[in-house]
Amino acid sequence: MDVIEGRGPSPYFVLALVRRLPDTSLTVALASGGRDQFGWGTNRHMLADVFDAINQNTRATGNFKKPPKIPAWPRPKPLKQPAKATPDPKPGRRVSVADIYRSFTARR
Repeated sequence: MDVIEGRGPSPYFVLALVRRLPDTSLTVALASGGRDQFGWGTNRHMLADVFDAINQNTRATGNFKKPPKIPAWPRPKPLKQPAKATPDPKPGRRVSVADIYRSFTARR
């Protein structure tokens, strides 16, 4: 709160700290699309891809009369964005510290 009001550490220092957060942190999850992304770092995405690749390889190379249906590894679903009336001129919007603070303090 102090940074947003202009007191406390410099914004550059806070940005440096936020950029160094692990990819499984809640702050990175909120910036990536929501709480469903919490805990899904690079290693977990890669393990899910390996799991799916092994399943596809099993189906492709197995000697089956009817290949088994192996479900994919459950992944977090992206949030559905409401349709906008006017197109956004800048497709990638940066997430500011104030936006992250608002998402942490939002009433549910």
